[in-house]
Amino acid sequence: MGELVLGFQEIEESQLFLVGGKGLNLSKLAKMDGIRVPEGFCVTTVGFQKTVDENERYHDLVGRLDSLRVDDREQIGEISGEIRELIVGLEIPLDISRAVTDYISKFGAEHAYAVRSSATAEDLPSASFAGQQDTYLNVIGVDAILQHIRKCWASLFTDRAVIYRMQNGFDHRGVYLSVVVQRMVFPEASGILFTADPITADRKVVSVDASFGLGEALVSGLVSADSYRVRDGAVIEKVIATKKLAIYGLVAGGTKTLELDVAQQRMQTLTEAQILELARIGRLVEAYFGCPQDIEWCLVGDDFYIVQSRAITTFYPIPEAGDQGNHVYVSVGHQQMMTDAMKPLGSDFYLMTTPAPMCVAGGRLFVDITGMLATSAGRGNLGNNLGQSDPLMKDAFETIIARDFIKAVPGDVAAPSVDVEVSDVFEARMENDPEVPAALMRDSEASIAESAREMETKSGTDVFDFIVADFQVLKQYLMDPRSSAVFMTAMEASAWLNEKMEAWLGEKNVADAISQSVPNNITSEMGLALLDVADRIRPFPEIVAYLRDVTEEDFLAELERFDGGSEVVDTIQDYLRKYGMRCAGEIDVTKARWMEKPTTLIPMILSNIKNFEAGASVEKFEQGRREALDKERNVLERLRVLPDGAWKAGETERVIGLIRNFMGYREYPKYAMISRYFIYKQALMREARKLVELGILRDKEDAYYLHFEEFRDVVATRDVEYRVIEERKVAHEVYEKLTPPRIITSDGEVISGSYARENMPEDAIVGLPVSAGTIEGRAWVILKMEDADLEAGDILVTAFTDPSWTPLFVSIKGLVTEVGGVMTHGAVIAREYGLPAVVGVEGATKLIQDGQWIRVHGTEGYIEIL
Repeated sequence: MGELVLGFQEIEESQLFLVGGKGLNLSKLAKMDGIRVPEGFCVTTVGFQKTVDENERYHDLVGRLDSLRVDDREQIGEISGEIRELIVGLEIPLDISRAVTDYISKFGAEHAYAVRSSATAEDLPSASFAGQQDTYLNVIGVDAILQHIRKCWASLFTDRAVIYRMQNGFDHRGVYLSVVVQRMVFPEASGILFTADPITADRKVVSVDASFGLGEALVSGLVSADSYRVRDGAVIEKVIATKKLAIYGLVAGGTKTLELDVAQQRMQTLTEAQILELARIGRLVEAYFGCPQDIEWCLVGDDFYIVQSRAITTFYPIPEAGDQGNHVYVSVGHQQMMTDAMKPLGSDFYLMTTPAPMCVAGGRLFVDITGMLATSAGRGNLGNNLGQSDPLMKDAFETIIARDFIKAVPGDVAAPSVDVEVSDVFEARMENDPEVPAALMRDSEASIAESAREMETKSGTDVFDFIVADFQVLKQYLMDPRSSAVFMTAMEASAWLNEKMEAWLGEKNVADAISQSVPNNITSEMGLALLDVADRIRPFPEIVAYLRDVTEEDFLAELERFDGGSEVVDTIQDYLRKYGMRCAGEIDVTKARWMEKPTTLIPMILSNIKNFEAGASVEKFEQGRREALDKERNVLERLRVLPDGAWKAGETERVIGLIRNFMGYREYPKYAMISRYFIYKQALMREARKLVELGILRDKEDAYYLHFEEFRDVVATRDVEYRVIEERKVAHEVYEKLTPPRIITSDGEVISGSYARENMPEDAIVGLPVSAGTIEGRAWVILKMEDADLEAGDILVTAFTDPSWTPLFVSIKGLVTEVGGVMTHGAVIAREYGLPAVVGVEGATKLIQDGQWIRVHGTEGYIEIL
């Protein structure tokens, strides 16, 4: 029988690509002590290949599929149908049919069998093809089994399977099908067991769905199932469903759907003891496979049989702690506006930047806030800092505290609960001196220039040593108390102004209007500067036309041949010298900077040429400044007529001065950090290119998959273990598909907060109001900045924005993001440009469709789809 057909007991760990994910897992389960698995065998992928490989029409049809895209649904359906029809009609080679007959004789030809598909790309850690291919139950007789084996092979080309492979980058020719043939059991009850809660991902909760008869009724959605939840050996929740139908096997073969009698419909499917026994079995299987499992089970008499188990691929990995205690982790990406997975070198850079207790999971950074949650002072700081800027996090913190998930430090006395109001007299952290931000920026620029000069003299391992030393300079700057005092004063002044103006004048979010066109905002200046770049290019229509078709990164060299080309090149290079270290996701040093990928800027430049007249940058800034000054005058006039009006107006004027002089500096520290990152990156990439020239690295960007110290060792030893790099590339592809949580516990539970919905329309999409005003317009939903093709007046809807998105803000008239808080990038720039904005909108890019007309309520914090 060789490799054509293998019994469960004969299958080896290394034979995944012979028997597929389902077949391999069943073989492992069948060898476990204490686990019952109906006996069976696999017709291997070699059998499938042998059947189809010599058929020219098969290869021709698959070749036609390869030329299609996901959107070509009609052609996919037509060609897939032809392939299925072809496969069902093929003759199974004699040696395969004989092997199948031998196994059926061994297990009992009189018995019924389940015939199931098992794809080589199914039930893998990186993807789950569950439900993509077909299953046939209660098949009796060798001829019928052989016919259903062909049907399973044909199901490799159902429309849904073909489209899934296209969407996930699997080659149709590279995914083969094994077929599992397994003795049928005829259960009283069956269902699905998750060894972690499928909703919250809590790894300590077992979730069981159960119904009468065969499990196909539950899997196909034909019936509602009982739902049980088990934690620490106890049933903590039971929901008994009305189970009107069940599927049972027929003596002659096949299945039949029957209506249950009324008494059985409301009966609990499993007893308490059976639920706990099933949970125990689930934990055994999970421990054996080493990760949470999705398990299909059957109850026959008093015995549970396992008919399938696969890894749950959708759960977010738990950050690793150094002990077994409870921990709570907060996403760095949701604070830094970059929730993409990071490569090892990128993670290391950020870890070297911050003193916070950090860890990496799923390619993302998390802060362990367990210590803060253990004291009343720490809990207060979390609420006042992270919580105030992101209500979803605040609500999640309150949930964790209410559960007492993190125990208080012994002897810690909780502060008395009092309603804290902002004092009428605002106590600033520093005097209102407009020269302070400018001086801090000058000192930083001088230090950055000195680091760049010094780095030019370094090579080899000296580059790494210099980076380690210079990180200390960077951290000193980022932790400079004068620096934090400037932007904290501005933030606290904004909070004071908003609260007092609402109390004294009945007007919300006054600080938003006051914050427009403030000085020293390096990020908003970057957006306006790109308008000036457009002004320089606009007079040269040949260059504009050329830029519309540019795809290569060396396009600047080609510009020299056009009239005005030298001037345009100088303009773009000047812009890149000041801002070229920026890019989307810039906290990850491995992301391509504008200096490295200048084509990223072209859509924004062309958009500025199309949507604005010359001189728009000055006009935009002046318009914002006028509106801010007009709002200040209006507020002060209204205050002066109130009781104690002279004092209130004087105090408010002082606070407004602090906001306008200090708020712009909020964006500078990150600019300084990213500037240094780029100096480090350029030096490291010089070393990576040398390694490529020496034949040690295959590509310079392979260095991104090395940790910082590993990279240094490769430079020192001229030796690299490429298996590690390849494994990390595969892992990164998996991580990219995961959605990182804001907050996750050491149990793996994702804690999600919610917004208050008072006084909002029933169908409102709710978020956090961060920039006042109400605006209507066309929703422009994009996930990548380089896909920008907007019209003036569009409302940008995206997952998150960081400083690199700022050039788009000059064209839009409103902003909606899935991630963000009161003082994150999008909020700060939206206020400076006077754009109504709502951030932290869960699922915004799915709830709002591109092209829909929407209304953004930036003062109240919700969106209406009109």
